[in-house]
Amino acid sequence: MRVVYFTESLLPHVDGVSRTLAQLFGFLERRGVEFRVYSPFVPGPEVSWSGRVRPVKFVRFPLYPDYRVSLPLGRGIARELREWGPDLVHLVSPTPMARSAQRWAEKNGVPTVSSFHTHFVSYFRYYGVPALEPFGWRMLRRFYARDRKVYAPSHSIIAELAEQGIGNTELWSRGIDVARFSPDHRDAELRRMAGAEEGVPIVLMVSRLVKEKDMADLVRMDRILRQRGNRYRLVLVGDGPMRGELERDLPDAFFAGHQSGEGLARWYASGDAFVFPSTTETFGNVVVEAQASGLPTVVVNRGGPPDLVQPGRTGFIARPNDPEDLALAVEKLLRDPEGRARMGAQARAAAAERDWAAINGRLLESYARVIETHRLPRRP
Repeated sequence: MRVVYFTESLLPHVDGVSRTLAQLFGFLERRGVEFRVYSPFVPGPEVSWSGRVRPVKFVRFPLYPDYRVSLPLGRGIARELREWGPDLVHLVSPTPMARSAQRWAEKNGVPTVSSFHTHFVSYFRYYGVPALEPFGWRMLRRFYARDRKVYAPSHSIIAELAEQGIGNTELWSRGIDVARFSPDHRDAELRRMAGAEEGVPIVLMVSRLVKEKDMADLVRMDRILRQRGNRYRLVLVGDGPMRGELERDLPDAFFAGHQSGEGLARWYASGDAFVFPSTTETFGNVVVEAQASGLPTVVVNRGGPPDLVQPGRTGFIARPNDPEDLALAVEKLLRDPEGRARMGAQARAAAAERDWAAINGRLLESYARVIETHRLPRRP
């Protein structure tokens, strides 16, 4: 089996998509599957599969200069693809590069699949152009209709795609490394640095600091909790264009900035509860990372995160865009240390069931079915 990937996100750029692909590519390498990757990012030599990545031309995304949008394929890449002869094309995002790869595949008789990672259409309302959402969904329907499969990370997102007329979906969930993310990494020094005195719980959020993560709801939640006399320390791990505004609106919060690797794992383990108000997530990798670190989690009932939380057992699910309800859920954890610890232990046990090898093994089996079905002779 030979699979070629087209993706805008890849290491060394770090986000949920690049981390998911890193797990997949490592798995494919161990299984002996031949694959190539075309991306505007190229990992360093410390990444074992970096030699399989081919760089492409790109432009920077205006709102977030760290993001890169690849240009359509040129003749050179088209020639490389014909010479290499892939059995399957996997498109990671509906971009100009991906659309041109679709056209190449159609012309050369190669089946395509896609994966739905980022809820781009929902971002329009955060930047003052909600009227563009119907147009966005029309474009996505047109794009995904050309693929044999559309892999989505959660059942909630599969249902939402179906409501928008996007079918032929299949679950490709996400796993977690429970050795990397573990309560064992709890760090008393980090807690002191964050200003959490003895007996003061840390409410943690790990996220890019951007509008579409519903940071305004977090600000209002914090004000409600403090007005009710709750003692806690809010810690935000991550960076982004809203940092300055949030530092002004959350004067009692601690901003840890962007973290990765062992540093990120220590911050997770040093928290006591995790809150995530975002309504635009297709899965919620940070939720599972928090659970693996032994934290009960509070999410909202939209997108992928509610699929990850068992209310009253591993955390709570609040109403979306309702800071009062979000504050109520967090307050339950703040005022019940024993229940918080119990839920944290149950959250870690739930996260431990998410095995990357099993998840990516099922994806590989789906690839094989798509390729086999494509090779079958068409009925007259």
